[in-house]
Amino acid sequence: MARRKIDVTDGVAAVRTWAADPAAAPRSIRALAVRYSLEALADLAPGRSVEVRVPPFGVTQILEGTVHTRGTPPAVVETSADTWLALVTGQLAWADAVAAGDVVASGQRTDLAALLPLVKI
Repeated sequence: MARRKIDVTDGVAAVRTWAADPAAAPRSIRALAVRYSLEALADLAPGRSVEVRVPPFGVTQILEGTVHTRGTPPAVVETSADTWLALVTGQLAWADAVAAGDVVASGQRTDLAALLPLVKI
């Protein structure tokens, strides 16, 4: 398990603040919530075979398996901060986000449904 950069209490507070009123959450709270949740995901599913991108706030690699070292990885999940945080908090189901085109998931093992939600609100 990697050493956390964001304190759990601060991270969970940021996620909950965002969840209480996503439209009113300042950019700094949104950024902290995304970065914390990506750290939590990496702790839950360590590895480097799938890259999870939430631009412009963060990226992490998860799940054991094939490791890439250059260029675009073979398995990528990308979504917006608000969609990511809705998934993290259980306000949005993985299948619904994918079906709506709000999550782009390409490559093997990119279905993150079993890993979400991450934070109970």
